[in-house]
Amino acid sequence: MNEMVNGAMGFASMGLTLAVVIVGLIAWFFINRASVKATQQVRLLEALLEEQKRQNALLRKITESATATEKADGNNEDFPRFIPER
Repeated sequence: MNEMVNGAMGFASMGLTLAVVIVGLIAWFFINRASVKATQQVRLLEALLEEQKRQNALLRKITESATATEKADGNNEDFPRFIPER
């Protein structure tokens, strides 16, 4: 009888170890999956940041050229209805 209990304890110990390994593998799978998704999101955010930097630089160029043309044309538009004295 004692031999059967020892054998059953060995199987229970192996079963418990197997269950812990399976739970560990499942936990590793979900943690690894979350890590991969986080890495992808970081890459997308970095790409978005670079795109925004390029758009800001382009916007600055556009506004600088617009202000330069306004300054050049602005002299004539200061007094559009002004009639000089004769």
